[in-house]
Amino acid sequence: MFKFFKRLKFVLKFWKFIPFLKDYFLTSEVALPKKLFGVGLLAAYAVFPFDIIPDFLIFFGILDEVTLAAFVLQRLVKNAPPSLQEKHGLSGMK
Repeated sequence: MFKFFKRLKFVLKFWKFIPFLKDYFLTSEVALPKKLFGVGLLAAYAVFPFDIIPDFLIFFGILDEVTLAAFVLQRLVKNAPPSLQEKHGLSGMK
């Protein structure tokens, strides 16, 4: 349960990730396979039409999206070089 709240906090700070994502995909420090993996995760998240929990169940319906978004962002941060993590203040969010 603690991991869920940690991921929720991670997603609620999404504004921090916009410059991070830009730098992640534009830097030469990140290898091309890692970038393609990140693009693949983001694309799969965007086009995957199936919800584990239906959205009409108001609070519970968005839990699967929040969890999945947090998972994708955490993978990108974990694959980022330490210099990029520190630049954006994400070094403690692995």
